[in-house]
Amino acid sequence: MLREKLNEALKDAMRAKDTATVSTVRLVLAKLKDQDIDARGKGNQSGISDADVLVMFGGMIKQRNESIAAYTQGGRQDLADKEQVEIDVIRRFMPQQLDAAGVEDAVRKGIEATGATSVKQMGPLMAWLKANYAGQMDFSQVAGTVKKALGG
Repeated sequence: MLREKLNEALKDAMRAKDTATVSTVRLVLAKLKDQDIDARGKGNQSGISDADVLVMFGGMIKQRNESIAAYTQGGRQDLADKEQVEIDVIRRFMPQQLDAAGVEDAVRKGIEATGATSVKQMGPLMAWLKANYAGQMDFSQVAGTVKKALGG
């Protein structure tokens, strides 16, 4: 389970005095705790699933990439580098990212599974991809591949 991996990584980083990893894993665990509290409020007493954790990781990486762009534009390379280190730490807990061929194959499987034939049916296909490939691809970039596959 991802929670156990995160807790073990925190302990290992503390033993190794790896301050960057310690601070990033603590940020991730705090975000995870917030997500669990929200889930409990909606009746899910066990918290969010590993698939939801992977989606959370994707959101955290996206947020950091946006920060890197802003810091770079503002001439703050030191802060951009810090954000990149956090991205690298978060990616350690994610499954291997699919390459372009893997994304195309996943989209093909999704089209078969959902029966999507046009761009108007993109929503269910994207939902299927998110359910089956959470954390394995950047969904903002996958949209282009999906549109191309559906003839859009």
